[in-house]
Amino acid sequence: MAITAQMVKELRETTGAGMMDAKKALTETDGDMEAAVDWLRTKGLAKAAKKSGRTAAEGLVGVAVSGGKGVAVELNSETDFVAKNADFQKLVASFTNAALNVADIDALKAAELNGKPVETVLNEAIAVIGENMTLRRMAVLEGDVVVSYVHNAAADNMGKIGVLVALKGTDNGIGKQIAMHVAATNPASLSEADLDPALVEREKAVLSEQARESGKPEAVIEKMIVGRMAKFFEEVTLLGQKFVINPDLTVEQAAKEAGVEVLGFVRMSVGEGIEKEKEDFAAEVAKTLAG
Repeated sequence: MAITAQMVKELRETTGAGMMDAKKALTETDGDMEAAVDWLRTKGLAKAAKKSGRTAAEGLVGVAVSGGKGVAVELNSETDFVAKNADFQKLVASFTNAALNVADIDALKAAELNGKPVETVLNEAIAVIGENMTLRRMAVLEGDVVVSYVHNAAADNMGKIGVLVALKGTDNGIGKQIAMHVAATNPASLSEADLDPALVEREKAVLSEQARESGKPEAVIEKMIVGRMAKFFEEVTLLGQKFVINPDLTVEQAAKEAGVEVLGFVRMSVGEGIEKEKEDFAAEVAKTLAG
């Protein structure tokens, strides 16, 4: 029987198995969907499906740099306990190194690792470790020099916060200082020009309303708004922020004094943006006892 892409897709959605494993299961069972599910179960490759509904908001961010290219990869787990597991950390390291050769997260999932697609390696690990895990995202940064920094490191080049900073010029140590600054301050963008226009308009609307409540003349209000927006840009843009190492300088000024230009940055924090499920302790115990 011919195995179609739709059949593979359906089996993957049913079992949570990787694409190649789903295709092999259908081939082995001559396209019989129920038999294919059982085939995957016997191989331990369908266990991932039982875990896929659970929120994976813990985990680690891995960083790697090669030449003028740096990558950051987030691998999530359900619990911090698993994130401290040596096998999980090996996964983070291998996935991060594989990311140096691809452009985005989809390409990373399809990339070959020890003869298998990364996505298949992950699904097999889910079956063994017994927790839902998600290869959630990756970022790429390039420059003359890319510097990495990990905050709250759990092992080499991985931790709860991973930072990359790309520089134009020759780094003399300023790169790591700026990366540490990024970890501490979490800027919204590199410069004013890179800020999300919707964020700027929202902030301007709030500051305008605050200024008008003062009851001062319109000409004074306009100056107040300009001044407050300038302060806002100074606080949320990396180049405009006061450098934590030397608050007398902005990051842009500190970089210039060091003979480099900051081209970009990435700050990736584990679980940011993920809504964690909340349930009381009694419900959690009951759920565990129910299997």
